[in-house]
Amino acid sequence: MSGLSTTVEGDVGHAPLLYFLYLLALIHIAVIGLTGGIATGKSTVSAQLVARGIPVIDADVLAREVVRPGTRALKKIVSTFGPEILQEDGTLDRAKLGEIVFRDEEQRRKLNAIVHPAVRWGMALGVLKCWLRGERVCVLDVPLLIESKIHRWVGKVVVVYCSAEIQLQRLVHRDKSTREAARARLQAQLPITEKLKYADIVLENSGTKAELEVQVDAFVRRLYLDAGWSWRLKWLIPPLGLFSAMSTLLWRRVK
Repeated sequence: MSGLSTTVEGDVGHAPLLYFLYLLALIHIAVIGLTGGIATGKSTVSAQLVARGIPVIDADVLAREVVRPGTRALKKIVSTFGPEILQEDGTLDRAKLGEIVFRDEEQRRKLNAIVHPAVRWGMALGVLKCWLRGERVCVLDVPLLIESKIHRWVGKVVVVYCSAEIQLQRLVHRDKSTREAARARLQAQLPITEKLKYADIVLENSGTKAELEVQVDAFVRRLYLDAGWSWRLKWLIPPLGLFSAMSTLLWRRVK
């Protein structure tokens, strides 16, 4: 996990307790949701935040951790899709599983119903650990932040943006694929323009890496500035923290 190490294997049946503790953490810590489209540069922003000392909880890393051999999630996946999706060493054969779920929406829903709760558990646990360490801010790096409704559980949504044409060019260059194949991958995702509707902050990444770093630096300064005074107030006046957390969650549900 980028910038933060935690154990994600847990009893998801105890999620109500964990989410209650998450709410307590949200009273005192600024939780930021980071998302973007494929090839927009979200991972670059995430790495830059880690380099600046911001704790980042990476949903992609969690998604790999929750299906390690011996985990509950992997056992459920094998039970649902069959033992043929395992490699000889007992690890998940992602290519075979991908072939099953890529074109079958029902199978994809089954997989998501297994993996997503475990990933949410890991994210909530990570935020809780940040709070216990006394962190003032924490970032959730989630590609499907909007689609999975996790944006409802964060204080601010940050979207890393570039135009669809630049996305296409980067994807072709990165994956050595044809424009047609890259376009098909883009069309299978929620358009980045739709994600912008949920954004509180937009990081424009159509230019150079240096230009992006300038925006990230400004974002980090603002983040610590906002978290500084609000963090002190919330500790001094606990009801204010509770009101802030509850109003944030309610606002996300109607936005």
